[in-house]
Amino acid sequence: MPLIDSSYNPPLFFKNGHLSTIYSGLVRKVENLEQIRIRITLPDSDFLDTDWSYGKSPSNKLVIIIHGLEGSTKRAYIKGSAKLLTQSGFDVCAINLRGCSGTANKLFRSYHSGATEDLQAVIEHVLQLDEYTNIYLHGFSLGGNLLLKYLGEERQLPKEIKGAVAISVPCQLADSLHQLLQFKNALYARRFRGNLIEKLKLKQELFPDNISDTDIDNIKTLKDFDDIYTSRAHGFKDAMDYYTKSSSLQFLENITVPTLIINALNDSFLGSECYPIEIAKHHRNLYLEIPKYGGHVGFYGSNNFTYAEHRTLEFLENLA
Repeated sequence: MPLIDSSYNPPLFFKNGHLSTIYSGLVRKVENLEQIRIRITLPDSDFLDTDWSYGKSPSNKLVIIIHGLEGSTKRAYIKGSAKLLTQSGFDVCAINLRGCSGTANKLFRSYHSGATEDLQAVIEHVLQLDEYTNIYLHGFSLGGNLLLKYLGEERQLPKEIKGAVAISVPCQLADSLHQLLQFKNALYARRFRGNLIEKLKLKQELFPDNISDTDIDNIKTLKDFDDIYTSRAHGFKDAMDYYTKSSSLQFLENITVPTLIINALNDSFLGSECYPIEIAKHHRNLYLEIPKYGGHVGFYGSNNFTYAEHRTLEFLENLA
């Protein structure tokens, strides 16, 4: 499909990528959304906590939402999306990835950018409810990469899956990591690293034989974390093997349902390889929108609904 021309033109303050990213992540609040928690038991005996929101009337349309790195269903970008969607006739199942719901998961493993088996488990749970004939996937950052990989892997998609929207997606993980290790992203990287190490210390208490104090002391960067924990816990050789196998870029050609990717040009987390322009130009189902502004999941909008949330609703309504 041709690239989509973007109409996003925010106020001057939000044309700065860092300011829009910080506002979205730390300042924005979304109130008056009811979320009902349902725990799903996974095939390996672990669990996922999902938070469900419903519209005023029964619906056969469900949006499954996946958060980004060290996010949760309580983040404003998840709640804002769920609020607008439920007001518009969709039900929402927002996934807390393993260990992200406020309760530590049971196993040494947790979540990562390519763990599509967990998304598959949620979809299977939804299908067993036999309530939704139209299912849509919606992800942010890491969650966007995860859903794109899921859609492009060699599997028979359930007929109920009708489309997807992915926002601020690091389609090429090594490229994104390279950006996060730059000085321009030092504050974000430090925050991510701190949160990940705190969780790893909890893992160490539960699995002292799997992780040592020296291991934790050696984590100076996000790549170190993936070398020392992510790769070991999830069956990869090292961080680069993890990035190579989990990047969604290599799976985009195989996507068979209408899918929208919105990646801002001034997203400091994304390098050039995270904008799959040539793939989208010749793809029947992939729509790529590259707004000039927006930062990382930072698309400002009026009435506390972001531009990305409105675009997501518009895209999904056109598929319904």
